[in-house]
Amino acid sequence: MLAKVLTSAVLGIDAYIIKVEVDISKGLPAFNIVGLPDTSVRESRDRVMSAIKNSELEFPTKRMTVNMAPADIKKEGASFDLAIAIGILAAHGQVRTDKLKDYVFLGELALDGSIRQVRGVLSIALALRQEKVKGIIVPEHNKTEAGVIESLAVYPVTHLRQVVDFLNNESKLPKFKFNLQEAFERNCRYEVDFSDVKGQMFAKRALEVAAAGGHNILLIGSPGSGKTMLAKRLPTILPDMSLEESIETTKIHSVSGNLDGLSLVATRPFRSPHHTISDVALIGGGTYPKPGEVSLSHNGVLFLDELPEFHRNVLEVLRQPLEDGVVTISRAVTSLTYPAKFMMVAAMNPCPCGYHGDSKQECLCSVFKVQKYLSRVSGPLLDRIDIHVEVPRLKFTEMNNETPAESSAAVKERVNQARAIQQQRFQKEKNIYCNAHMQPKHLRKYCQLTVESQELLKNAINKLNLSARAYDRILKVARTISDLENQPQIQSNHIAEALQYRSLDKNLFA
Repeated sequence: MLAKVLTSAVLGIDAYIIKVEVDISKGLPAFNIVGLPDTSVRESRDRVMSAIKNSELEFPTKRMTVNMAPADIKKEGASFDLAIAIGILAAHGQVRTDKLKDYVFLGELALDGSIRQVRGVLSIALALRQEKVKGIIVPEHNKTEAGVIESLAVYPVTHLRQVVDFLNNESKLPKFKFNLQEAFERNCRYEVDFSDVKGQMFAKRALEVAAAGGHNILLIGSPGSGKTMLAKRLPTILPDMSLEESIETTKIHSVSGNLDGLSLVATRPFRSPHHTISDVALIGGGTYPKPGEVSLSHNGVLFLDELPEFHRNVLEVLRQPLEDGVVTISRAVTSLTYPAKFMMVAAMNPCPCGYHGDSKQECLCSVFKVQKYLSRVSGPLLDRIDIHVEVPRLKFTEMNNETPAESSAAVKERVNQARAIQQQRFQKEKNIYCNAHMQPKHLRKYCQLTVESQELLKNAINKLNLSARAYDRILKVARTISDLENQPQIQSNHIAEALQYRSLDKNLFA
């Protein structure tokens, strides 16, 4: 007898329907799975066999062939276990087949028949909106993830026997109801705040400008000056995520298995990989490409602490995603594109010992060592960082100051106003959402300079010998500063402040 069961798989961050076809025929007992299964799918034979037996159901001792169509796409993961088990029971006559075409089955089976969580459920739920199915049957742990798609009926289950009884009309499965807006608002909270940081007014202003325009930023300072503390609070002053951004970000984290029980990622991601990370882990890859840290940072912040300690080849792979906002990973088997539109925040010491230019502690590094240390970060990568600022050591009076600092909410209000101006400005432009995304043609159109500001910029370019890309970055930052002040034209004081945020261009550490 032949039975067909619907399930789904994820390719990249998008899902597609898979038909599990099970045929049971006469012959010596055998259990074959075809349709390009990987090792974890082939191993499902043992899991499915034990789960069926331990659920007090009969496992057929006949020749069984399981085909997973389309057969030309690689199938990986354990999420097909439930569909395979239901297909076998249906082909053997233990489960009625009239409901099989109406539901999609997902879940990994434990040996006792219980159903474990799987990855990529949100992507699958999104794909099923276009399909003519009545609902999706998912593990209990994945119910909130699938429930994000309100138009799809979600039926959470914990055991294989539950599903069998439901299909045989012996019991009903409760439909899961999910309040998307309530979950979005509940998860949209940060545990840190800008008011935690004392002093560092210049660095805080630079972070505000970076957040307002979506600019990449580099923090330079001696150990303990507060670089990491500042970076961790940058997401709290970025504009709140929209529901569309939240779903897009959640899809990536769902495919990677990084949701940690969350139904929805409603706060800006903050990823801080260690400097020993490989280029594949950072950018994404593998035989069947998986998202890397740059994609997990999509719509959020990628923080690279101790920037010069990263391997040079690792840093160089950042160039393309910083420019394009996407990562394309090509392998012999397939080629996948992942979104990677993030703000990069980097931190570094000014020299190997960390105290070059420090007001309290003497630096032990020679000029040659300092220059060699700084040269670990290539010029092309630095050119892609709009803002680099010094973060000096705090004085005792600043550390002991009991006056509450400005909160993230107050800073975010100014950032939101600046972003609103930019959205109005770029509403007719494609894929341009903030000043940092502007291309050269947009600079000529939207970055009009006064005579004084043009003369100031000309002198700075000649004196500091800045590159054409650095010139573009200064214009973008100056445009953001003028937006924060609600000024339609870039003034000379905006150019002057933008120039202050190019510390490395001014050879301060020579």
